[in-house]
Amino acid sequence: MFEYIIGKISLISPSYIVIERDGLGYKLYVANPYRFSGYVDQERKVFLHQVVREDAQMLYGFMDESEKAIFERLINVSGIGPKSALAILAPEDHLGLLTAIQNADITYLTKFPGVGKKTAQQMVLDLQDKLAKEFSNSGVPQPEIESGELEDALQALKTLGYAEKDLKKLKKELTGESLTTDGYIRKALKLLTSKR
Repeated sequence: MFEYIIGKISLISPSYIVIERDGLGYKLYVANPYRFSGYVDQERKVFLHQVVREDAQMLYGFMDESEKAIFERLINVSGIGPKSALAILAPEDHLGLLTAIQNADITYLTKFPGVGKKTAQQMVLDLQDKLAKEFSNSGVPQPEIESGELEDALQALKTLGYAEKDLKKLKKELTGESLTTDGYIRKALKLLTSKR
């Protein structure tokens, strides 16, 4: 299995990019090829997921490790294949998707192409806890916080792209509560979404 490739992006099409490395052009299917527009003819690290079938070998490319991790979680959900997973990941910001999964927002999830109510419910069932754990164990250092679980939860939210100022407010609001990491994440996401 390939983890990533570093090469020059030589072509962008509506459904894939081509990255050139050592005289070979690798066709990578990506969620939104135009996110790579600023890197044409430049060297770029792209994370990979390989799918091998009887009739094809396909490479899927991602901007970063977190996008790849979400993709790999999505394709393990019954009813979601690689193409559907890429369509779900097409928006540049994945916070809406992750928040919807955490909050079991079926209406939001069914807005994605190919995702019906049953598939949306399966996404919540399969991914709600897994994504929270995955992002809470990202290993990015965080300042000391009284509760280890709260620290993990805030780190997960930081990894998801929430602003430092919002995390400081959340720390004040959640300090003193006795919750699991998942519990802190769920409560924090509810607080964040209620303020929008």
